[in-house]
Amino acid sequence: MMKPADNIIICPNCGDGQKIIDVESGELICTKCGYVIHDRVGDVHEDWSILATEPSSKLRTSPTSLARSGMGLSTIIGRPDKSAGSGLNAAMRSTFDRLRAWDFRVKGQDERSLRRAFVELDRLRGIIQLSDAIVEKTAYIYRRAQERGLVRGRTMRAILGAAIYIVQREMGISGTMDDIIKATNTKEKDLARAYRILLRELDLKVPMLDPVKCVSRVANNANIGERTKRRAMDMINDVIKSGQAAGKDPMGLAASVLYIACLCSNEPKSQATIAEAAGVSEVTLRKNQRMIVGIRQQTTESIL
Repeated sequence: MMKPADNIIICPNCGDGQKIIDVESGELICTKCGYVIHDRVGDVHEDWSILATEPSSKLRTSPTSLARSGMGLSTIIGRPDKSAGSGLNAAMRSTFDRLRAWDFRVKGQDERSLRRAFVELDRLRGIIQLSDAIVEKTAYIYRRAQERGLVRGRTMRAILGAAIYIVQREMGISGTMDDIIKATNTKEKDLARAYRILLRELDLKVPMLDPVKCVSRVANNANIGERTKRRAMDMINDVIKSGQAAGKDPMGLAASVLYIACLCSNEPKSQATIAEAAGVSEVTLRKNQRMIVGIRQQTTESIL
């Protein structure tokens, strides 16, 4: 496709003032003698510059992202064997075939592995409802793990799931490992092993889950009323102040205080229902229940 130019430029070869722009190749060509005046010129009819001030202006490039192969900046040698509207000859076509082969070899197995991993991460984004910030941090941890050779010999989904769980813990999101296990379709021991390896080898510091947020999550899963939920939050704050919550599973503590709050509020909820909503066993619930009852008794005695 050819466009007429708006400004007249005199051809240095024949002196003629007519010119045209080949949009496909970006060349400025004299219409009389065919002399190429400029090799590349910008499109004067559309402003796609990233510095354009118009709010509706288009961008030629997409923003970079760690969750994309090559961070969104990698290039691929295309297949159309055309140049400026005409076909390539056999020698040039053979040259481009060799360039494609070398491009594929230079990128190597690591980039192809990253491409498959980030396709899987994009799938998990929709299943677990991950935000863009979580996806970016997960991709960063996965890239570090691949650079250290931690992905080799382990399943890609286990490493991705462990990275997602670490990011959720760092951002204070009350996600559970069971949710990630279901989404990634991996075994619990594989995901737990990958989690420990990432923490040890990458020297990551992961904070504890907030038990108060876990109370809200378990209460919503078990359809517990707002009044009972607030009473359970008061109980969990007393447990945290006593210092006995250290080393305990936050989801197990949340399930225990919710069960006690249900008993105090006369809201019928069985141990099995609350334990299933929290993803813990009934044994864990009963064990924490005895500790919480003891803390409440001590608190009551101190008030009296």
